[in-house]
Amino acid sequence: QIYLTESGGELVQPGGSLRLSCAGSGGTFASYTMAWFRQAPGKGREFVAGINWKSTTTDYADSVKGRVTISRDNTKNTVWLQMNNLKPEDTAVYYCAKDRTPWEVVSPTTPADYDDWGQGTQVTVSS
Repeated sequence: QIYLTESGGELVQPGGSLRLSCAGSGGTFASYTMAWFRQAPGKGREFVAGINWKSTTTDYADSVKGRVTISRDNTKNTVWLQMNNLKPEDTAVYYCAKDRTPWEVVSPTTPADYDDWGQGTQVTVSS
């Protein structure tokens, strides 16, 4: 099991930016797709962005496309989510997750395809 720790969430005004980080420990996720999900109050956990193990493919939810960039550094066992032009509807707890299956080219978008999760970091977009 790889332990994932997210950070960087905070209260930000609409139109602002945040950079979330996810650090892995207890193992390496270099061979796995990594993804960010989010969960708003009363809603299910939804896919936000994913990046494959070689960083050759990134996938984004339509709701964030053009505003969000996912990146990773396998030497640092870290994944980032840069979010720009934030909107109130981006308010949620953001989780990073490791794919169950190594060497995948594209990012699965369902939570059941991921086996290791962080504890989440709260992002609140409000004026």
